[in-house]
Amino acid sequence: MDKAELAGALGSPAAFGQSQFAFVRGNAFEARVKADGGTELLRLLVERLGGGTEPPAAAVVPDLTAAGPEGRTARTALALREATAAGEWALLDHPMLVLEVAGSPAYLEPDAVVVHPDGTWTVVEIKSFPMVDGSADASKVGAAARQSAVYVLALERIAAVTEGAEVGHRVLLVCPKDFSNLPTASVVDVRKQRAVTDRQLTRLTRVEDIAAALPEGTTFDPGCSPEELGTAVEAVPAAYAPECLAACELAFHCRAKSRADGAVESLGRSVRGELGGLTTVAGVLAAAAGKEGDPADPTVAALRRAAALRAEALAGVSGGVPCH
Repeated sequence: MDKAELAGALGSPAAFGQSQFAFVRGNAFEARVKADGGTELLRLLVERLGGGTEPPAAAVVPDLTAAGPEGRTARTALALREATAAGEWALLDHPMLVLEVAGSPAYLEPDAVVVHPDGTWTVVEIKSFPMVDGSADASKVGAAARQSAVYVLALERIAAVTEGAEVGHRVLLVCPKDFSNLPTASVVDVRKQRAVTDRQLTRLTRVEDIAAALPEGTTFDPGCSPEELGTAVEAVPAAYAPECLAACELAFHCRAKSRADGAVESLGRSVRGELGGLTTVAGVLAAAAGKEGDPADPTVAALRRAAALRAEALAGVSGGVPCH
């Protein structure tokens, strides 16, 4: 389904997205990096990954156009096999990969994949955030590493049936240098992110199992009334957290429901983990006030201690005694 359209039909449209200016700037920077057959990109790759080789004067840039995602995926796999067999440099511009997620195919489109003459495949991720004095924002680099790890996993499926192929776990991250539009790059090792993602994928509940547990006649058709859609969405368990706001189109709908239910998840995963069996804000306040909860419960005891300290501090301020 189109989750953005579904969120709009529910009355909680996603209020995030890349600005048009950032989109245009990102596209212009990517075009510059890949200009002249990717000469600058290959120079950065050889320079950062080392190996003592000279940057190639040119690389093969195969045509990856095909009908539909399935066609593009097949064309990408063929281009990877041909380039590996030929033992030549090849630059795949926006290849299409596929990865099974919970039993359904998820189509992925890396910025680029470079095939080395020795059969190594390197993922290239091009971002528009700056790399100042050789380093970039750690959170953004981490997000790029997690994104690239998914591409590595998808490529490994193709490499497993391609003779002489090996997927590199060192990804080339290309960004603007300082505050210019000149490209620079760094190498990011994504082995940890790849292992975590692979483990998470194996633990996901399959889509067929989720669908089988839904009530008969459940539909997510955006043409239905908001009430019908709300009932359908609530039939699928969700684990809302504030972090969802940056990634999920339905996050604003889930946040509204979480707040209406007084769920502690709306305060964040770390808070939820600290509160143990207390699942609602009302329950937490009642436990802190001594109206509910087992005094022997460490969580309840900590809440009551915190409430007592707060009351003591407020009493000191209202009495004119400075609170340190």
